[in-house]
Amino acid sequence: MNELSDEIEEPANLRLLRRLVTALMVVMIVGFLTLIAMLVMRLAPSTPELPLPSSITLPDGSKAETFTQGPDWFAVVTTDSRILIYDRETGKLRQVMEIEK
Repeated sequence: MNELSDEIEEPANLRLLRRLVTALMVVMIVGFLTLIAMLVMRLAPSTPELPLPSSITLPDGSKAETFTQGPDWFAVVTTDSRILIYDRETGKLRQVMEIEK
């Protein structure tokens, strides 16, 4: 019986199926590792967050529309088409820019 089993070759379709299952396993492992790496990169803090100012004093009659910030300044775009740039440390108005319509 041992001699007979040694002589029987594996069918070609079974060999192909075994290779496909192995390839699928490798692809799934690589995909899982990529997913874990993407989650680690996404959740890891890349840069320290800049603190938001506790309060901003806008000129009379101005209403804030949007807010943005840089390393040593922050800016407020108002509804009356102006950009107000403030110093981050002192909170004083540094520059006013008018937006042309």
